[in-house]
Amino acid sequence: MTLPSLAWYWPLIGGLMIGTAAGGFLVLTGRIAGVSGLLANTLGLSSGGDRSLSSLFLAGLLVTSGLALAIKPIALPSLSISATPLLVLAGLLVGFGTRLGSGCTSGHGVCGLARLSPRSMVATGVFMFIGMATVAVVRMIVGGGA
Repeated sequence: MTLPSLAWYWPLIGGLMIGTAAGGFLVLTGRIAGVSGLLANTLGLSSGGDRSLSSLFLAGLLVTSGLALAIKPIALPSLSISATPLLVLAGLLVGFGTRLGSGCTSGHGVCGLARLSPRSMVATGVFMFIGMATVAVVRMIVGGGA
């Protein structure tokens, strides 16, 4: 299977947008732009921070993602109805993990590492290790090449 060629500038533009949004949010509000924390704040699951500001930031993520798809459409995988329970379980486990780890990849990996936070360095290392281990185990079970 041949993967489609990805122009070098799309990841660069995406990275610049993420960095600009995270840095701007920190400078303007004094808060970290961790998406799981912003979502928890929006849903009223955490105290602290302006709920409307968190909601606007998350709405901005959705709108700009939609714009990016409109500018450069990609084929999304089709899912069977039998995959739904597995996806729900995966989503719940990710949500539990972000609460357990006091943040998600955007909070720790993007914002925390930029601030040289020791907790974020450990958390990001754990994210990366678990991700690599998961790929290795899935490839052993399901099969598949590199």
